[in-house]
Amino acid sequence: MIQSVIIGTGSYIPEVKVANAAFSDHLFLDKTGTPIRHDNSLIIKKFQDITGIAERRYAKPDQLASDLGVLSAQEAITAAGIDRETLDYIIVAHNFGNVAYESNRSNLLPSMASRIKARLQIENPDCVGYDLPFGCPGWVQGVIQSHLYIKAGAAKRCLVIGTETLSRLVDPHDRDSMIYGDGSGAVVMEAQEGERGVVEYKTQTHAFHHSELLNMGLSYTGKDNESLFIKMNGRKVYEFALNQVPLLVKSVLDKAGVHISEIKKVLIHQANEKMDEAIVERLYKLYDIDTVPSGVMPMIISWLGNSSVATVPTLLDLITKGKLEGHHIDRGDKVVMASVGAGMNINAILYQF
Repeated sequence: MIQSVIIGTGSYIPEVKVANAAFSDHLFLDKTGTPIRHDNSLIIKKFQDITGIAERRYAKPDQLASDLGVLSAQEAITAAGIDRETLDYIIVAHNFGNVAYESNRSNLLPSMASRIKARLQIENPDCVGYDLPFGCPGWVQGVIQSHLYIKAGAAKRCLVIGTETLSRLVDPHDRDSMIYGDGSGAVVMEAQEGERGVVEYKTQTHAFHHSELLNMGLSYTGKDNESLFIKMNGRKVYEFALNQVPLLVKSVLDKAGVHISEIKKVLIHQANEKMDEAIVERLYKLYDIDTVPSGVMPMIISWLGNSSVATVPTLLDLITKGKLEGHHIDRGDKVVMASVGAGMNINAILYQF
């Protein structure tokens, strides 16, 4: 039976480290533009306690999201050991395209996929590149789409990239600005015979009641009426994720006839440490298991922040290459990859290595 198998992974972690102390001199405002009545040291401490984030990475001023995407793609192609001209699809998940340093204006012409394909020097016109803006679950969705192409016989090899520079879309007066970081991750998927590969998947869009939980809005200063920044209803996002993601993951496992006890790792979008822990705890409780096994949910958010579509592929790359201490994935292991984000979109994949 033909399976869609990950044959190469790659990631690019930007060099610029930004610790929480960098926000000590920010003027944090609430939604009304009123200064928050706490010292920044307390604001930052509470932020770290909740999110688990101590630092994040930012792209260098001369780097764009497409540049980061090229770097992770090159690494994945090298790891796969393939001729890049044999790729049938290049799917690039992102949310804002290229945003220049000290600007928050998106540049999406040409598409990110076309830019990256050109930079990779792929000449084959039958290698189709397109963008996938799907919120933070975009990269997982790109893997699902690649899987469907491969199962349908429409592709033999696909490159799926997640790349983002969220640091350029944040309001410095909004406490949520501390959540976001930059980065890129990628995989090459190939049609192969055997048992390895994508076993099952599911995606949902909860737009009717929840489409605006993450959106673009004006700065809390009220002084700039043109520039838009990432805005989030953090409490509602937390509640939504906790209520919906565990149910979706369980539906994937149930459809595959797999029990949670068979899962080696849950690679969940690195959005908020406490939120991710609560999601996985609730997932296990759906199986009447009160304690999550140690090491099931690896986290990198403490030093990378939330890089949106890049979080899951970066996590996967670090583990498969032995770069995340205490974590490894062996042949035959079953792994869940799941994400939640703007839209509100959620998705999950059951994958067997």
